Amino acid sequence: MELIITEKETAARNIAEILSGGGADVERRNGVNVYKWGGRRCVGLSGHVVENDFPPEYSNWRDVQPVELIDADVVVEPHESRENIVRTLRLLARDADSVVIATDYDREGELIGKEAHDLVREVSDAPVKRARFSSFAEREVTEAFSNLEDLDFDLAAAGEARQEIDLVWGAALTRFLSLAAKQRGEDFISVGRVQSPTLKLIVDREREIEAFDPETYWELFADLTKDSEAFEVQYFDANEGRGTDRVWDEALAESVYEALQETSTATVEKVSRRTRTDDPPNPFNTTQYIRAAGSLGYSASRAMSFAEELYTSGYITYPRTDNTVYPEDLDIEDLLDDLSAHREFGEDAEELLDGDCTPTEGDEETTDHPPIHPTGELPAGSALGDDEREIYELVVRRFLATVADPAEWEHLQVTARVGEHSLKANGKRLVEPGYHAVYPYFNTSENHVPDLDEGEELPVEDVRLDEKETQPPRRRGQSRLIERMEEMGIGTKATRHNTIEKLYDRGYIESDPPRPTRLARAVVDAGEQYADLVVSEEMTSQLERDMAAIADGEISLDDVTEESREMLSAVFDELHASREELGADLRKSLKEDKTLGPCPECGADLLVRQSRYGSHFVGCDGYPDCEFTLPLPSSGKPLILDETCDEHDLRKVKILDGRSTFVHGCPLCAAEEADAEADVVIGDCPDCGEEHGGELAIKTLRTGSRLVGCTRYPDCDYSLPLPRRGEIEVTDERCDEHDLPELVVHSGDEPWELGCPICNYRDYQERQSVGDLVDIDGVGEKTVEKLAAVGIETLDDLREREADTVAAEVQGVSADSVRTWQAKAD
Repeated sequence: MELIITEKETAARNIAEILSGGGADVERRNGVNVYKWGGRRCVGLSGHVVENDFPPEYSNWRDVQPVELIDADVVVEPHESRENIVRTLRLLARDADSVVIATDYDREGELIGKEAHDLVREVSDAPVKRARFSSFAEREVTEAFSNLEDLDFDLAAAGEARQEIDLVWGAALTRFLSLAAKQRGEDFISVGRVQSPTLKLIVDREREIEAFDPETYWELFADLTKDSEAFEVQYFDANEGRGTDRVWDEALAESVYEALQETSTATVEKVSRRTRTDDPPNPFNTTQYIRAAGSLGYSASRAMSFAEELYTSGYITYPRTDNTVYPEDLDIEDLLDDLSAHREFGEDAEELLDGDCTPTEGDEETTDHPPIHPTGELPAGSALGDDEREIYELVVRRFLATVADPAEWEHLQVTARVGEHSLKANGKRLVEPGYHAVYPYFNTSENHVPDLDEGEELPVEDVRLDEKETQPPRRRGQSRLIERMEEMGIGTKATRHNTIEKLYDRGYIESDPPRPTRLARAVVDAGEQYADLVVSEEMTSQLERDMAAIADGEISLDDVTEESREMLSAVFDELHASREELGADLRKSLKEDKTLGPCPECGADLLVRQSRYGSHFVGCDGYPDCEFTLPLPSSGKPLILDETCDEHDLRKVKILDGRSTFVHGCPLCAAEEADAEADVVIGDCPDCGEEHGGELAIKTLRTGSRLVGCTRYPDCDYSLPLPRRGEIEVTDERCDEHDLPELVVHSGDEPWELGCPICNYRDYQERQSVGDLVDIDGVGEKTVEKLAAVGIETLDDLREREADTVAAEVQGVSADSVRTWQAKAD
């Protein structure tokens, strides 16, 4: 029996479908899908099924000093949540006559393949070969299995080096800084080899923004008219060139303004025309793909998730690549011919077939994977969701653009004079759309300036003097940040977007473009002051170069990991000398990150705190002498904003709760408004009204939440939820069933007719009732198919699985989404 091992279950399903001609059956072993046909079996892993860790004796933070981790052994053990996959792999390997590793072909994929190789070797001596391919297109997969190769142990060793170095650096430094700051549990301070230099990039840009000192300047504009058609001109300094349109001297700006206002005409002094060739873009590598997807509103992690989904479905090539040169064996015309059958791109592809079809080339040429491009296998109309369809179109159109003709622009430059003052106008017109006809993602806006002759006198109208200020540098969006990381050698094409996602998850950055939190600043400040190597890009970029050298067989894994441990030992020499000072600085910054402002009763700081039950509230730092508290909303995680309340001088609070994220505002304002707002009685309580006279009333709680509740609370706890936002109108219309008024919520353009609050809540409960996977909000039919492919066919299946494992097995599904679905299924 030949055993085929893939990186994920979806890949196993696709390969089985291709190699069996659609005839593969599936059986379940230990909860794992095994595809079988003829003398072959195919099983999918879940990424890394084993993990690096320290021996158990190093797990206790109290008993083990962080510095001891530097020289600790690293052991490889089956991942706790994936032991069933490891058992299944061993069972299949015992009966295998040969094994084929078909994981992704990159550093991480080769390591996953090597891990599978080692598990096979524990139970079998069967020969192990490697299938390498860059897409799940039928032709490429079939060819790869017809030309098997050997596993690249050097490339896998580079991945092993990264794992070991990241473990040792991350664990040792995280423990040291967390213990120094007395932060344990979920509030530990995370530090990482790639994460920390990336965070410094973000903090450094924020420092530039804050240190920026704006300068005032002036710009002057006017309208000139030709044949009743007005066009805008701008003043510039003719002695310095056309680019000098900012006036830094206010007196000069006022003088020019007065001269322009006093004149009635301007003389056209010079008219020049030129044609500019606008070359098509280069093929997509990972970084440029993420940048293009970012312009469509996709975060780096979502862009890669959808690309990986399209890759495993066979529609595009492998999305993790540095290459910007199509390989010589890529038949451009054949691919265009395949795309010509697509209902949306077919006409564009056919037109390109009539042209030269010579593709553009970038500066990076590698041999592992081609640039990202469509495979020619076309998705059916219902095969893709809206986001996947948009990403697929982006990849297809980028390919079409790379083989399209250049565009041509006509530029018209006009210079006019008013006395000694010069005015300019720049017109541009797209003469030949070229690649823009198939790639509509670049700006093609035109600026019309009429045809003019030198010496013409044109009326001057609407003279304007605008006072402006120079602007600080912009925060880098995720795609720009990834480009900068690439330039500095921080991380790899496969890890950069994940690094940014980790910074969000760990509370170091917020918003998009990313903005550092106070905690982020504290960690970077501490690194710079006490151990600069921790946040320096030099260390991580050097290690990336070393890992590339391992992959090329130039140095050994042991050489690089030993060098890394020596570097970390030098870092600890610096840190130990300043442990107390560093800890005090971190604790101070962490406290500032939780501080809202002065307590209204004692003047001490009000802090966001967490109760023993996990809920958040505002408490006084003067406790127990001062017991002043304020409630916070029960759901989500509070984020303290820089904006302060004018009345109480307290910083406002934002509640991070996924799609339900909202700004809570000043907690004291919310509490005072709730105290001042009278309850609005709307009818009898259905639980206690008849016996005890309880009434239902619209109530606003001090947390900012609203509800319909009984006036006899806490003796009667009957309540119904109401929306947090919007003005609630109590109408004269009444519910026949419950004799309660119908409510209307005014929020946004269209009012929401909520109706009877009892009927509304009953309808809500019915909508939320879950009897099957498809009943869960957010789980559509396509997701149900993906879940079924990994053995999740019922609600019980969903409840029993680890969220992280499901996310690793199912493309386009996050662990947080799985946890949300599991909560709804309970």
